[in-house]
Amino acid sequence: MKKLLKTSSVLVIIVGIVLIVGGIWGACLTYKNVARENIVTPDDASVPNQPVRGPWTLYSEADIIREHTLDSTGGKTFAEMPRQIPKVDQDGNPVLGEEGKAVMAPNTARDIWITATTLITALDLGIISYAFSGFALLLGLILVLIGTVFCALSRRY
Repeated sequence: MKKLLKTSSVLVIIVGIVLIVGGIWGACLTYKNVARENIVTPDDASVPNQPVRGPWTLYSEADIIREHTLDSTGGKTFAEMPRQIPKVDQDGNPVLGEEGKAVMAPNTARDIWITATTLITALDLGIISYAFSGFALLLGLILVLIGTVFCALSRRY
């Protein structure tokens, strides 16, 4: 029993230390990668005029990008807009084709959503990376504590 506790304590402590190091490394890597983009939240963000570095500013930037995109598309999301819209002339009248039907053109407002979705997803992945790193760090600390308890128990038995 004593040998089992001692061996278990060493293994659990090693795994805990690896998780702690991995959690710290993940958070540092995420911070470094986000910081090199030099993003600053706009004036109307929930966290205004701050460099985007941690999870709160990442969330604030993603949220304001969505809000600005909704403003520019009349409150419609990508899925709510048609792929094509009638082409209009300078006066705003539909351009008619040879058959008398409206000439259709790509809906460029949908393109805004492609860019916005890409940016929002990248920011959300940064948030997830911070959360996962924090989880690994916390789990590592718990495992080191459990390993320490196993070590103490092995001395008593």
